[in-house]
Amino acid sequence: MKKIYLFCDNAMSTSMIAKKMQDVGDKHNLDIEVKAYPVRNLEKILEEKNPHCVLLGPQVRHLLEDTKNRVKDYDIPVGVIDSVDYGMMDGEKVLKKTILLMKKYKK
Repeated sequence: MKKIYLFCDNAMSTSMIAKKMQDVGDKHNLDIEVKAYPVRNLEKILEEKNPHCVLLGPQVRHLLEDTKNRVKDYDIPVGVIDSVDYGMMDGEKVLKKTILLMKKYKK
């Protein structure tokens, strides 16, 4: 199972897009888990849950470089959710872009 975890300030609106992404994954029988967490819990989530990808909500995009540094020992991709896709709550587009990010990272 691929674990895709989204992080933002309080994981409130991000949890809505995470659910939409999970729904798309379930519809297509993808073995994924998509959840949202507050960014302040990043290290704890990394240690306890071992995600395969970390995404930041557009509202915390300024934390991208810091987040990449914080996850470098885990060798996983880090990205920022596109603000238009986020605003439209387009779980399918966000999931497709996330899968591409993960595939490109492994090359």
